Amino acid sequence: MATKYAVILLGTLPFSALATADETPLNVVATIGMIADVAQEVGGECVNVEAMMGPGVDPHLYQASASDVALLRGAEHILYSGYSLEGQLGSVLENFSARTPTLAVAPASIDPASLITAQDVYGVDPHLWMDVSLWAQTLPTLSDAFNEARPECATTIEINTERYQAQLLALHEWVKESIASIPEEQRILVTAHDAFSYYGRAYNIEVEGIQGISTETETGIADIRSMADSVVAHNVPAVFIESTINPRTIQAVIDAARQQGHDVTIGGQLYSDAMGDEGTVDGTYMGMIYRNTQHIVEALGGSLAPLPKALDDWASEWQLAQ
Repeated sequence: MATKYAVILLGTLPFSALATADETPLNVVATIGMIADVAQEVGGECVNVEAMMGPGVDPHLYQASASDVALLRGAEHILYSGYSLEGQLGSVLENFSARTPTLAVAPASIDPASLITAQDVYGVDPHLWMDVSLWAQTLPTLSDAFNEARPECATTIEINTERYQAQLLALHEWVKESIASIPEEQRILVTAHDAFSYYGRAYNIEVEGIQGISTETETGIADIRSMADSVVAHNVPAVFIESTINPRTIQAVIDAARQQGHDVTIGGQLYSDAMGDEGTVDGTYMGMIYRNTQHIVEALGGSLAPLPKALDDWASEWQLAQ
């Protein structure tokens, strides 16, 4: 009887109400958190984005598991960064592209003239999210992809994109102003691997990585000594570990510098190839950039600029000092 009543009730509803009830969020799988978070901000309730790689996972070395393959099989849309960032996962993504819309977000969004070339197998430095103004250029690409899959969500996606674009550009200016407060002679960022070149170019800070762009490269004794010599010569007060890389190379540089009579500390942990823990501000793209900048500025002798008004809502959400 209850079933019969439900059928009759549904039959009295207008078609538009039935269509709305049947709509489900677009099921999206993204390789890295920096894409997943931005995609979720753009799509809002119209998409459900899941990241394959979580906190502390190195995409350069990542190999797909059976559960990853199952996750990809269930996706309606697959997003990845491109420019060989995902390394060995590339062949898996290529196979899925024949059956599922699969988008290399960075090559589809960013002007090649903005890329930093690399003298290695990469050819292009893939860490574009380190320049917030560059990563913001991915928003229209994501918006177009979601609009095509869920045209009924066009207005919502447009509003989300405009709001988030404004926040990202405000964050970009805040980072620039904060980094500029570091005394020029100390404006040197020493990290475990060469993932911060876009950050350095965008925000006017010299960057030196012990390893190359890929964490697959080996670090030798000569690399450690050379970096220690640079730290001593420039009187660098702090160097930085990364959440996805064993800190032993950074510790080796610290030890080598101390042998030369220069005391250097660890300025904090930076997020390079992965964001922080889910449910924290560090586990968001904007929070990742915010936290990196906070650690860099405070450890190298600068002071954080006040957050701009455009970030008031975001700062309140995460209870950040404004």
